Amino acid sequence: MDAKELKQWLSSVSRLTACQKAQLLEALSAGTEHTQVCTLVESRIAAHPACPHCGGARTVRNGSASGLQRYKCRACQRTFNALTTTPLARLRLKAKWLAQQDVLCQGLSVHQAAAALQVSASTAFRWRHRFLRLAQPVKAAALTGVVEADETFFLRSSKGQRPGRKARKRGGRVSREQRGEDLIPILVARDRSGATADFLLEAVSKRCLSPALKPRLHADAILCTDGSAAMAATATEQGVRHEALNLSAGERVRGPWHIQNANAYHGRLKGWIARFKGVATDYLESHLGWFRALDRASRKPRKSAPLLALALGLNDHH
Repeated sequence: MDAKELKQWLSSVSRLTACQKAQLLEALSAGTEHTQVCTLVESRIAAHPACPHCGGARTVRNGSASGLQRYKCRACQRTFNALTTTPLARLRLKAKWLAQQDVLCQGLSVHQAAAALQVSASTAFRWRHRFLRLAQPVKAAALTGVVEADETFFLRSSKGQRPGRKARKRGGRVSREQRGEDLIPILVARDRSGATADFLLEAVSKRCLSPALKPRLHADAILCTDGSAAMAATATEQGVRHEALNLSAGERVRGPWHIQNANAYHGRLKGWIARFKGVATDYLESHLGWFRALDRASRKPRKSAPLLALALGLNDHH
């Protein structure tokens, strides 16, 4: 469109009705958001320039589709774009992906998200789990200095399934006799810099704790715990210094030693999970990754589109 055509187009805007102006603004907004999303998506090629199919480095441009540049690999002769092999590949309505990130940040339910995005509930559900697929393994790769470790528990949930037992209303409670089978332990390990890793465990035992912590605990780390026998045995096996608090005697803090950062994380996590009125155990790992992403983003408010970048594999591990 040249300058003359643009001037004529702009002069006709004043003749639009209020409803038509609203539609125009919506269309312009969608176009802007589509461009923003495509720009972020295309940045993945700069970060991962090789062919996603064979890893070949010799690629050439090969047209475009859906607003994205396509490429062809000289080695395997296959084509690809910046979304190929990502969880967002073949998803449509890119103009709504920033809004999808917003509903994830707000922690909306599936039906609330569907209403906000003006899509079906099945689409909102599919988008949620596509966006969260890469969030599950993204956790602190190394924990250094003073590392606080403590476990919390979630009720096992068969939400959306037939549980084979009497249903619990709105999450419900579990009897003391059922605790062993109905409570799922989540270990949270967090150092004083805020680096966090959490783990869904089979049980609170050295057999489960040690494989979770071993790859991440630095050799010079000081493990601070509530003094449970399983944690003490794990620290001994790892060969790290262990500072155990005697909680049964009311000891919450001893000098620099406490687990208040880990416990505060427990509180934030449980308060956030509570809005969903029970999370199916099958999706608990996704929700843990979702919350870790939100917690990291809250400490880095200047980073734009953090959850969309995470869904594309453009993320950090802290």
